[in-house]
Amino acid sequence: MKKLCTLVLTLGILLTLASSDAEAQRWTKRKQYGTVGFTLGAMNYFGDIVPQPDFTSFRFKSTRPSAGISYTYRFAPRFSYRVGFNWGRITGDDALSASANEGENRGRYGRNLSFRNDIKELSVVGIVDLYENRSTFQRRPDFVPYGFLGVAVMHHNPKAYYDGNYFDASHNRQLPEAYNIPSGWYELQPLGTEGQHLGGDNPEPYKRAQVVVPFGLGVRYKIDRYWDLSFEIGWRKTFTDYLDDVSGSYVSKAALLGDGTTEAQRAAAIFADRSAASGFALQDDQSGTPYAVVRGYGDPGRQRGDREDDDWYITTGITINYILTPRIRSPKFR
Repeated sequence: MKKLCTLVLTLGILLTLASSDAEAQRWTKRKQYGTVGFTLGAMNYFGDIVPQPDFTSFRFKSTRPSAGISYTYRFAPRFSYRVGFNWGRITGDDALSASANEGENRGRYGRNLSFRNDIKELSVVGIVDLYENRSTFQRRPDFVPYGFLGVAVMHHNPKAYYDGNYFDASHNRQLPEAYNIPSGWYELQPLGTEGQHLGGDNPEPYKRAQVVVPFGLGVRYKIDRYWDLSFEIGWRKTFTDYLDDVSGSYVSKAALLGDGTTEAQRAAAIFADRSAASGFALQDDQSGTPYAVVRGYGDPGRQRGDREDDDWYITTGITINYILTPRIRSPKFR
């Protein structure tokens, strides 16, 4: 179904471009032109680690920067295509998105998961202007609203931070050696925090390269003869629920820890359940590992995320565009 959705959207773009082919044929080469754009903006995400389980929910303080470069070619009075590369960061933190005093969101606070994810995206989109320009670029409209739709490939790599603090303040004790891994950022996909590398009935490892569908709206303003300034907001429909490394259920810490001889085994067990650092009362792990847990978290099969909804990310940016003067060869006279 996911592949079919992507295929339908892609075909829709191609049909839109094809429908304007006759119009493009009547539009002379002299009026077609390309632009180079540089974008600075912001990126947010919607997924399992947000303040509310609602698509419109995001935490403003979790906004992170994004940047990009693009090439746009106007081939018809109202139509263009754009190829672009963008980089951006998304982030989420249960401890900042929820509160221990909020009845509805206390569960998220106790879960205490967090992440950051650097996203690199290569996209091709079709752009449709609200106002057309049948003349040369010098006589383009001063203000043009537009919409876009396309397809993109993105690479993501969710990470989480471990502070290396082995002390359990609530019990006034030093935590066991199983917590002893270096402080720093850890890539979560190789750890398989939901049992992705254990086989059996556990989920398959998720791919860090994914197809996404970008779409959105923007406005473009003519600064002078060769420069445009545009503001744009775009949504990215993904087909993964693991931008934040959270989707399904907890898995047994004993299965993740194994014999505990490697740093990766200990890290997998630690990052699978971070409730012990949420500040609530602790108890021993029922699976027999030396890790402390908060009652109601970390038990195998208990809900960790919401696998029913895929994650999204949203980009907002301002782009400065420079128009490349069309190079038209003069006809040769015999």
